Amino acid sequence: MSNQQLEQQMTSGVYLKRDLMLVQGKDALVWDNNGNEFIDCVGGQGVSTLGHSNEVVARAIADQAATLITCTEIFYNDKRAQLLKTLSEIVSSHFKRFYLCNSGAEAIEAALKFAILSTGRHNVIATVRGFHGRTMGALSATFEPKYREPFQPLLPGFSHAPFNNIEALDKAVNEQTAAVIIEPIQGEGGVNPANNEYLLEARRITQERGAMLIVDEVQTGFCRTGKWFGIDHSGVQPDLMAMGKAIGGGVPMGGVAIADTVKNITPATHGSTFGGSPLACAAAIASIHEMQRLELAQQAHDKGVYFREHLEEINAPLIREVRGQGLLIGVELKTKVAPYLKALQAEGVLALPAGLNVLRFLPPAVITYAQIDRVIKATAKVLAG
Repeated sequence: MSNQQLEQQMTSGVYLKRDLMLVQGKDALVWDNNGNEFIDCVGGQGVSTLGHSNEVVARAIADQAATLITCTEIFYNDKRAQLLKTLSEIVSSHFKRFYLCNSGAEAIEAALKFAILSTGRHNVIATVRGFHGRTMGALSATFEPKYREPFQPLLPGFSHAPFNNIEALDKAVNEQTAAVIIEPIQGEGGVNPANNEYLLEARRITQERGAMLIVDEVQTGFCRTGKWFGIDHSGVQPDLMAMGKAIGGGVPMGGVAIADTVKNITPATHGSTFGGSPLACAAAIASIHEMQRLELAQQAHDKGVYFREHLEEINAPLIREVRGQGLLIGVELKTKVAPYLKALQAEGVLALPAGLNVLRFLPPAVITYAQIDRVIKATAKVLAG
C-alpha cells in the first residue's frame, strides 16, 4: 500500500484532498513523490510567506529542539521573552501586551474572550462573507452557511453586517456590542479588500459605543499585503489584533496583540498548554528576523503589483475582475473555479479557491519574477482554454 493510499484509508475525512503527495519544498517551489515540480501559490493557505525550508528558521528550530521544546507559561522563558520584544517592534506602538497560542482560530477565540471580558458584553458583529476559523467561537463569527449549518445552534449574540457598508455597521453596533471583527482583506470570502473609509468608521463607531474593534490578521499579517499587517495600510488602531499562519515560518503558532484599552484580563481567564512554547517562539523569532533581512513586505508589495498587472493583461472572457493587495490576489471568474485549479495543477501551478468562483494566489514573497511569469503564462493558458 502506498503512502497516499494509507493516508486516504486512515484520514479523518474532513478534507477534500487533491490527488497529489507533496514531499519537499524550497522557497516558492514544492515537489511531489514522483519528483514533479510545482510553483506553490497555495503556500500552506498563507503560512509560507517566507517560503519553504528557510535555512535560518530550520536551524533555529533544530537548535531549540535540542535545548528545550516545551515550557508552559506558568514559568518564564528566555525565547518567549525575546519573541514578545520582537513582536513589539513590528506592531503599532499602542499594542502593549501579547497572548500566544497555536493557530489563527485559537487567536480569534482568545480575542473574542478578551473583548467580552473587557466590555462585560456578549454580542459580536462580524461581516457577511467573513471567515475567522472553524472552532465554535470563530465559527460563530464566520459567515459561510455550509461551515455553520451542521453545528447550529452556535454561540448566541453573533450577527453579520454587510462588508464595506458603513451605514449597515452603524445600525448594527449598539450598547450591547462587545466587539466588531473585520478582516483587512477577506481571503476565504473572495479576496475582498476593506476600504480605508470603512475601517476608519468602524474604529469611530466602536470607540463611541464602548465596543472593541478586533482585526483578523491571520491571513493578512506578516508581510502578506505589502506591509507588516493589513491594517497598517489604513492607519487604524484596533483594540485587538489576531495573528497566525506566517508568524512561525511554518511551525504552528498564533497570537493576539492587545492594546491598553482592553481590560480585565486576569490569571486563569484563558490559557493554552502549548501556547508560547520555546520551540514555536524560536521559529517565530527567526522567521520575523528573516522577513526583516529580506525586506519581505517590500518584496510582497512590488511583486504583488507586478503579478496583478500581468493578470489584468490576460485576455480571457472568463475573467470578471482581478483584485487584492500585495501577494494576496484573487481572480474572479464568471464560472466555478474548481476545473481551473485542476488545470493549473497540470501546468505545474498550485492555487486556491476563494469561494466558488474566485481563483486565489498566495505565493511566498520570495517567489521570483520568473516564477510569477510562469504562473501568469499557465493561468492565461487554462483560462483561454
